[in-house]
Amino acid sequence: MTDLRIRAATPDDLDAVLAFWKVAAEGTSISDDREGVERLVARDPESLILAELDGELVGTVVAGFDGWRCHLYRLAVHPGRRRRGIGSALLTAAEERFVRLGGRRGEAMVLVRNETAQHAWRAAGYAPEEKWRRWVKPLGN
Repeated sequence: MTDLRIRAATPDDLDAVLAFWKVAAEGTSISDDREGVERLVARDPESLILAELDGELVGTVVAGFDGWRCHLYRLAVHPGRRRRGIGSALLTAAEERFVRLGGRRGEAMVLVRNETAQHAWRAAGYAPEEKWRRWVKPLGN
């Protein structure tokens, strides 16, 4: 896919990203709003990685690094563009970023019910770690 462009998001991309996630991402997050994504990009400008094909947003991944762990969120590819290597290109960009930053292991958040995503993550070399359980608590408001 030679026309695929992988780049970091800018503040000008955020409305398009939020609209894209409504079409391409499975589930929602408490941070799926303009304020949440603005904060992400302001804090870590290279963390939100976009894939574009002929100027069209066709994929995203959030590659967050906190100095210790490498976290992957919102790997999403437009439903009409899947199985063409876009997700793999995004993951390669995220993993290369992590290595540059000194990261040692990528960790992905994957919905249990999203079998398509589970297959894609396995194909990319990721595996579930059943001994861990995610614990969450909404903060504020």
